[in-house]
Amino acid sequence: MAPRKNAKGGSGGGSGSSSSGGGGSGSSSTSSSGGSSSSGARRETKHGGHKNGRKGGLSGSSFFTWFMVIALLGVWASVAVVWFDLVDYEEVLAKAKDFRYNLSEVLQGKLGVYDADGDGDFDVDDAKVLLGLKERSASEPTFSPEEAQPHHEPEGQAPVGTESEDIEDEIKEQTQSLLHEMGHIEHEDLQLEADGPAGEPQPEYADVLPVIDIDDRVQTLEPETFYEETEDRFSVEETVPQDHNLDMEEMIQEIPVPSEPVVDDDRQPPTADDIPYQDEPVYEPSENEKIEISDDAIEDSNIVPEEVSAPPVEEDQQEVPPETSRKTDDQEQKEKAQKKKPKLLNKFDKSIKTALDAAEKLRKRGKIEEAVAAFEELVRKYPHSPRARYGKAQCEDDLAEKRRSNEILRRAIETYQEVASLPEVPADLVKLSLKRRSERQQFLGHMRGSLLTLQRLVQLFPSDISLKNDLGVGYLLMGDNASAKKVYEEVLNVTPDDGFAKVHYGFILKAQNKIAESIPYLKEGIESGDPGTDDGRFYFHLGDAMQRVGNKEAYKWYELGHKRGHFASVWQRSLYNVNGLKAQPWWTPKETSYTELVKSLERNWKLIRDEGLAVIDTTKGLFLPEDENLREKGDWSQFTLWQQGRKNENACKGAPKTCALLEKFPETTGCRRGQIKYSIMHPGTHVWPHTGPTNCRLRMHLGLVIPKEGCKIRCANETKTWEEGKVLIFDDSFEHEVWQDASSFRLIFIVDVWHPELTPQQRRSLPAI
Repeated sequence: MAPRKNAKGGSGGGSGSSSSGGGGSGSSSTSSSGGSSSSGARRETKHGGHKNGRKGGLSGSSFFTWFMVIALLGVWASVAVVWFDLVDYEEVLAKAKDFRYNLSEVLQGKLGVYDADGDGDFDVDDAKVLLGLKERSASEPTFSPEEAQPHHEPEGQAPVGTESEDIEDEIKEQTQSLLHEMGHIEHEDLQLEADGPAGEPQPEYADVLPVIDIDDRVQTLEPETFYEETEDRFSVEETVPQDHNLDMEEMIQEIPVPSEPVVDDDRQPPTADDIPYQDEPVYEPSENEKIEISDDAIEDSNIVPEEVSAPPVEEDQQEVPPETSRKTDDQEQKEKAQKKKPKLLNKFDKSIKTALDAAEKLRKRGKIEEAVAAFEELVRKYPHSPRARYGKAQCEDDLAEKRRSNEILRRAIETYQEVASLPEVPADLVKLSLKRRSERQQFLGHMRGSLLTLQRLVQLFPSDISLKNDLGVGYLLMGDNASAKKVYEEVLNVTPDDGFAKVHYGFILKAQNKIAESIPYLKEGIESGDPGTDDGRFYFHLGDAMQRVGNKEAYKWYELGHKRGHFASVWQRSLYNVNGLKAQPWWTPKETSYTELVKSLERNWKLIRDEGLAVIDTTKGLFLPEDENLREKGDWSQFTLWQQGRKNENACKGAPKTCALLEKFPETTGCRRGQIKYSIMHPGTHVWPHTGPTNCRLRMHLGLVIPKEGCKIRCANETKTWEEGKVLIFDDSFEHEVWQDASSFRLIFIVDVWHPELTPQQRRSLPAI
């Protein structure tokens, strides 16, 4: 019997045909319930049933909707991370840099065997091929058809995702195993870091020499005598700043250096124009050493001088002459040379690099005592290790500074020598050791020993121009200007544009009173911009030389020196200064707070005058000619009672009452940066414009015998005259100039006092000048 049609369609839904599988009863049942079946079908479809009667997954539109929602969530999450700075990318990068092993390079050797695409390494594409997620490209090695086909897993087999996780776990295990294995690999094959081991000193740390230093053995020091270390080569305390490396004062004196220096109480005190060239700090000697303390002793830790400077000047305020523009090519070459890292490890030291690094790390962290012990143990175990011995020398150097002990510093100097004496020492390490030895010898005042070290350096490295320049400085520190001049002439013959050699050669010429000849060398040297040329002393002498030949550009260079921080002002050009002190050319007694001293001098001026006139008799030889090269012409002599805070007992025998009077005033007798003296100037004398060496003192002039006309003194831009029995007070760190055009001699009494704003501690601790 033919089937009956459903009134409103069968349960099949949209096709309209009835179900054919149920028999008569089934057909009748379907007919009677057709309406409800149809509506249920619609509900089923609405709630996810398939319109063909099967249950299905998400529809296309639903899938797209969820895909867009997830994508937008990802975008907004990324925006939030960036906007709210949720991730510290700098820390992540820092950690990445600290990760010492490049994992991909480590693993390539092990995982290269799994290279499936033939590109020479193991990467994501290789993993996909091995997992069966990607077919091999034509260029890849071929496998059997069975291997090339994707695997259809039986129902009971784990899905592909699970297999992938298993393989990832396996790779992680291999990675961990490789890292564990790498942890035991010797560091021999690792290259030395750019700056050497963790605490490797820079090239400026240097100093050792295999030459026996007789000076070191002859001079004696008290075991715990303290030495001072400052980094500014221009001044000892907080002074006008400086660039680097040198610490000379004003003019080089060609004075032979005695084997046993002795203080000469009758010698004229140094001024800005006669203090010998000094480039290193001088230790505080014991009394029996008889070595005069000099303010120009300055040390640089690593030999980089401390810059205690005046406030920096804006670049746009610096009026630099066109000639000072530096050659770009030369500068780039210098920078490249500076970037070249020293090689400090020989083959054996590379095998113990881990132990060396550990000891060096202690030194760099300031654990000096532990570092000393660590390096001493390394030296004991490996006596032929140059790097271990060099580390020991550095630690002793640091410990000497920490404990302020010259005895320990002498040990360091000896150890630096031992480094250079070992076999198979890298050339860079020899150079560093010898240079550092030379610097520390200079610091202790062992100039002769330092010179031997520098001579040895030049013998070992004859093509290194910088070492020859250092040798020239060594000769200057010894007072051997002639030898220094020869060295710089040799340098300039080889490298005529060497700015360092030029400024020093000009410096020497000016000291020899070859004023006009010195100017081009000083000028071109400063303009070169070479390291060591931007130094206040060179600006000082260039300006001074120009003034003496009548060149009006002198004050332009003083101005430039001021803008570059070398001078407190154009007028105040002293180099050994304490920052913050009141600065003015002329002072009143009340401003100095030394009114009692002024009153005493003025009350007793006739007594002081009479004792001065009594010793003018030249047969006694108490008045000595001025020998500081400050006179353009004329006759000017001085008779010194106190110098650098020390009483000249012999001189005071000629003026006993005057000396007894002054004993009551420690602000002058204890002024270790000044003098007390008579000064006589004869007609026709002119004193060049000049400045004193320091701003730490004020100078009093008491008029004793003053002609009615023709005598005057200018300080800065104000000129005054003396009066008999009256005191003039000025700051001689400002430029001053004197004329004596009278018809008879002029006699005054000079009394230096501490600057009133210096503290008692500063007055006790400032080195003498």
